[in-house]
Amino acid sequence: MKDTIACDVGVVGAGIIGLASALDLVQAGYRVAVVARNLPGDKTTEWSSPWAGAAMLPSQTDDVTDIEMQRKSFQKYMALAHEDPATGVQMVKVTEYWDDKDKRVNPWYSVVPDFESLAASELPPGTKGGNRFTSTTINPDLLLPWLQSILEKRFGVVFIKDTIPSLKHAAQRLRCKAIVNASGLGAFYLAGDEKVVGIRGQTLLIKSSAVSPDLDRQVRIRRGNEYTYVIPRMSQGVVIGGIEDFQSRDTEVDAALRQDIVRRVDIMTGGRFRGIDLERDVVRDIVGFRPGREGGYRIQREGNVVHAYGFGGAGYRYSWGASSKVVELVDELGLGKGSKL
Repeated sequence: MKDTIACDVGVVGAGIIGLASALDLVQAGYRVAVVARNLPGDKTTEWSSPWAGAAMLPSQTDDVTDIEMQRKSFQKYMALAHEDPATGVQMVKVTEYWDDKDKRVNPWYSVVPDFESLAASELPPGTKGGNRFTSTTINPDLLLPWLQSILEKRFGVVFIKDTIPSLKHAAQRLRCKAIVNASGLGAFYLAGDEKVVGIRGQTLLIKSSAVSPDLDRQVRIRRGNEYTYVIPRMSQGVVIGGIEDFQSRDTEVDAALRQDIVRRVDIMTGGRFRGIDLERDVVRDIVGFRPGREGGYRIQREGNVVHAYGFGGAGYRYSWGASSKVVELVDELGLGKGSKL
């Protein structure tokens, strides 16, 4: 591989935000290259995209921009679920519970199929409201390599695995006219953004054979005072969690938390995880750090750099909405687009 290549836009980061941005940019006619410390297939806690649940679940917001970004992502994942099983995206039923207050009203729900509010008799102890609807789950172990393959084989995008010292260095290395900074936690250094913070998460991937069959294509999540969920992954098992820890930097599995997750999930699902054996039924424990940011995500143009980072645990939820915004901001630069590849 050559040390330098020529492109219109260089994308820094190969997580879901970086890959989605790269795909939307090449489809808009830009020549794109990607440079990243980690690429799809790398199993390290240095990045978070491979470790996500991941499910398309709405966040509670009245912000019109947020709702539209989530809408675009939802529609994209629904399309991928019908396009190719190799994407790792599948349609599922979602049941969500709220234990702090009833949050059944949200404009985002007008997008999802089969939406209905739960009756009081369907709520677990301690919860005050809930909804049911159809959405999607994503297996990152399948989707991320699939996106890289599409970018390389269909659009000729070059991927370079490298730890870059600065965004300026990335622009020089790729010989590009603009940079998209989708570096996640790396933005603390690359963008000099001290608001970037790692949010520790811990989950367990459970064998499908150990889980009640009715949960194999069904997401359950409880939010509020608790953050508990069951998310099936296509062809891989069921992810259960979880936690959001803004303080700990420990990459080791917390054994007590492991047991607490199973306890909470069992209560939420009415006893369906009571027979789980933590030695026999766990495929792997997952500890990762979500790329959060105080004050929320950043999608902003700064000269010839477009920043897109700080989505915390909602990277997949915002991915295709964020990538659409990235293209709009790159368009503002008025670059002479290269010929479509």
